[in-house]
Amino acid sequence: MTIQLTSPSFTEGSPIPRRFSCDGENVSPAVQWSSPPAGVKSFALIMDDPDAPMGTFVHWVLYNIPGGASALPEAVARTRQVQGLGEQGKNSARQTGYTGPCPPGGTHRYFFKLFALDALLAPAGDPSAADLEKAMQGHVLAQAQLMGRYSR
Repeated sequence: MTIQLTSPSFTEGSPIPRRFSCDGENVSPAVQWSSPPAGVKSFALIMDDPDAPMGTFVHWVLYNIPGGASALPEAVARTRQVQGLGEQGKNSARQTGYTGPCPPGGTHRYFFKLFALDALLAPAGDPSAADLEKAMQGHVLAQAQLMGRYSR
């Protein structure tokens, strides 16, 4: 089953606007999805940069997004609990919530990965992307991906 993941701010493979980066306002872009499978209890989203010099850098970990949701607004608050949107874990900067593209140089790819799950998740503490991926094992009904680029 395939979900369609899009953003009103950029299209697949295109540049992510400066507003969503460390060079701008560093706020999360809005994303939206369609065609989720039956039986979805929650969604999870991980945004990462596989082109980072020290290995994949995780920019955003958000989970327990309500199963009836079909979008995330722009500028999600950087709090552990986000009213009506779910819970956020730690990114690779050890911060809660979103941190925007900020490559040391050149062009990097940023992958927004959405997972449709058949359960709510209860990872311990402030989960990292690895913790979330472990908690999702056996619960993924479908997934989608949106890739944008950012250059400095």
